[in-house]
Amino acid sequence: MMGQAEISLWLAVPVALLLLLGATLALIGSVGLLRLHSFYDRIHTPTLGTSLGIGCILAASMLFFSVLQTRFVLHELLIAVFMVVTTPVTLMLLARAALYRDQQEGNPEVPPLPPRLDRAEG
Repeated sequence: MMGQAEISLWLAVPVALLLLLGATLALIGSVGLLRLHSFYDRIHTPTLGTSLGIGCILAASMLFFSVLQTRFVLHELLIAVFMVVTTPVTLMLLARAALYRDQQEGNPEVPPLPPRLDRAEG
């Protein structure tokens, strides 16, 4: 690994800014997880923090290692694809499972089901 003195300023500044932005977004997601009260409120902040925060950190990693190795590094793109695909799917499955459970238990805090469009009114 190369020392810190060998990294040029034009590389260090964008990488540092992307890392700080990614860490800040992850921190905001964590604070939102702690501060919000219901499960349905809490489920959004960690997924947004994960998607956007990991995206910034992966961009910083791609930039840094692409310049240092003088070739385009693609490992991070695979990680980003998996994060972009799995995070929203996991959110949707958790939310639907919790909604189904709360409806079966008769929890009064569950949002009502929307009216079906294919059902004839009247």
